Amino acid sequence: MTAPVPAPVVVDQAFVPGAPPPAPLWLDLWRGVARDNPVLVQMLGLCPSMAVSNSLANGIAMGVATTFVLIGSSFSVSLARKYIANEVRLTSYILIIATFVTVADLILAATLPGISKELGPFVPLIVVNCIILGRAEAFAGKVAPARALADGIGMGAGFTLAMILISASRELLGNGSLLGIDVFGPTFEPWVFMVMPPGGFLMLGVLFLLMGWYGTRTAKSARETPA
Repeated sequence: MTAPVPAPVVVDQAFVPGAPPPAPLWLDLWRGVARDNPVLVQMLGLCPSMAVSNSLANGIAMGVATTFVLIGSSFSVSLARKYIANEVRLTSYILIIATFVTVADLILAATLPGISKELGPFVPLIVVNCIILGRAEAFAGKVAPARALADGIGMGAGFTLAMILISASRELLGNGSLLGIDVFGPTFEPWVFMVMPPGGFLMLGVLFLLMGWYGTRTAKSARETPA
């Protein structure tokens, strides 16, 4: 009697060395919103998070512009990953990112010139935003277009969410309004420093403190829960 031949073991090999492990698209999307939020968890992109978050309108505009660039550049980098030589990959990534940043800047200037003027050089500076180049290098350049697209949407949504939290809090406390609409009435005394640069540092510090408290509490609950 002959022994049964064992079935061949299929090894799931990454497309390139260093590629992220396989995961469903919803997880790639959700990762950027919560677990690996680029601002609140990874602490990336802090310069625009503090510099242009003195009003909710500015925060939303910067978040949408960054999300547009993230989605477009991640998808394009993934599509072209097989044709980009390793020696020039970073240069190629920056050229792709700069193309989408130019488009976003022109659209913003044509549709919302007031906000475009307030954001100033921070829209063109999206080119060197470490979130976008980091996702292109660590993720989009190593996975299929569908996963790169999901990651770009998730990371962009996470960045936009952080911008909304910061800018809404600063405008509400600094001006007593949201999107220019008075909230607290004429008797409210605005905290003027909240719409100044120190207000950005303070609000980020408060959010980091809350994230740290939540992480510690979650870890403690996990340890105390019986297996």
